[in-house]
Amino acid sequence: MDNRANFGSRLGIVLATAGSAVGLGNVWRFPTMTGEHGGAAFLLIYIICVIMLGIPCMLSEFVIGRRAQANTARAYSMLAGGTPWRFIGYFGVLTGFLIASYYSVVSGWCLQYMVASVGDGLSGDADSVAQYFDTFVKNPWQPVVWLIVFFGISHFVVSRGVEKGIERASKLMMPLMFLLLVIIAVAACLLPNAGEGIKFLFSPDFSKVDSGVLLGALGQAFFSLSLGMGALVTYASYFKRDTHLVKSATQIIGIDTLIAVMAGLMIFPAVFSVGGKVDGGPSLVFITLPNVFNEAFAGIPLLSHVISLLFFVLLSVAALTSLISLHEVCTAFIHEEFKMSRKKAAAIVTAVGSILGIFCSLSFCKAELSLFGRSLFDLFDFTTGQIFLPLGGFLTSLFVGWYVPKHIVREELTNNGTLRGRFIGVYLFCVRYICPVCILLVFLHEMEII
Repeated sequence: MDNRANFGSRLGIVLATAGSAVGLGNVWRFPTMTGEHGGAAFLLIYIICVIMLGIPCMLSEFVIGRRAQANTARAYSMLAGGTPWRFIGYFGVLTGFLIASYYSVVSGWCLQYMVASVGDGLSGDADSVAQYFDTFVKNPWQPVVWLIVFFGISHFVVSRGVEKGIERASKLMMPLMFLLLVIIAVAACLLPNAGEGIKFLFSPDFSKVDSGVLLGALGQAFFSLSLGMGALVTYASYFKRDTHLVKSATQIIGIDTLIAVMAGLMIFPAVFSVGGKVDGGPSLVFITLPNVFNEAFAGIPLLSHVISLLFFVLLSVAALTSLISLHEVCTAFIHEEFKMSRKKAAAIVTAVGSILGIFCSLSFCKAELSLFGRSLFDLFDFTTGQIFLPLGGFLTSLFVGWYVPKHIVREELTNNGTLRGRFIGVYLFCVRYICPVCILLVFLHEMEII
């Protein structure tokens, strides 16, 4: 598509795509997994897994998107022809849309907690903080209002286009996110006994390494990079032809990993300073950490409010960069496949996504909004996170490794021969053998089969 929009600069490419990868999972899933699997040893294994799994899988999606210069569904179709491989793209769009719908619910919670941090909503003991969360999520209208607001913000950015909307917003939000991380991490590291948390994160104890640690690190490497949901294919379709795909992937993964480590520096010193423990899931962010901030900065209540506010601003920004990319996957699909204007396509995604998000939110307080023994929210989370994402990544690895002609892969990774391609043999070996096996192991582990 000769008139297709592009990112305007290399910095825009890196920050926007890194923003897609960086999300709430970096702030609560990574510290949770690190806490459950022995700290520094998990971190080192995670970095190895990112190199072995993350880079090849990310490059595969970049090859598809940049080659086709089209939305995710059309990109796979263009390379697959009339074969069944083309359905991977449609599957990716569906996955991205479902994730956006329930992700907006948690994102909206962050906005409510920003407001609560200014007042006394998060003050008090651990029981009162837990009660606040339980009361809020079961409220039939408050979370709904916030998810609509959050979806509306992402709509505003996406409807303005690639360069004026997504790229411009990413150049603002990603530095802001990093600045907030640094401020909170420094404050946490200055707390009494914070050194124990730092030691836990950076001093490995390999006696704790077992198969669970290895599989957990593989899973975190896969889930933290926005693989399998169409976002990277869509963003790569906006890359210019001279974009260095390997260098871009390395920089994006470096930023994603750095932010995850910074999140660990923000959380572990604070938790260890009050003798707490890292709990998993939403309870870490919305119950454990507010209580940790209250205890850690008990002598200076104003500072507790400030740190809590900055933390939930950070969460909101991280959630927004990811939601924008998911929104764009669906908007680009409707815009191109149904010949609609970008603004109209974005409006449809916002409206339908918000409706599904509302049902997911209401499933916390209405038992009838459940299927197969799970609330709609949990069902969306389980289906996309444990089935759809691994399946999409698995099929994409097989597609690029075994079906896409090797000369296309070489042309994309070398920019039509202008760059060296000595690594391509290693890349193809990884994407044909290592990545499918690793993703299959992740799937079996998440399904508790192994």
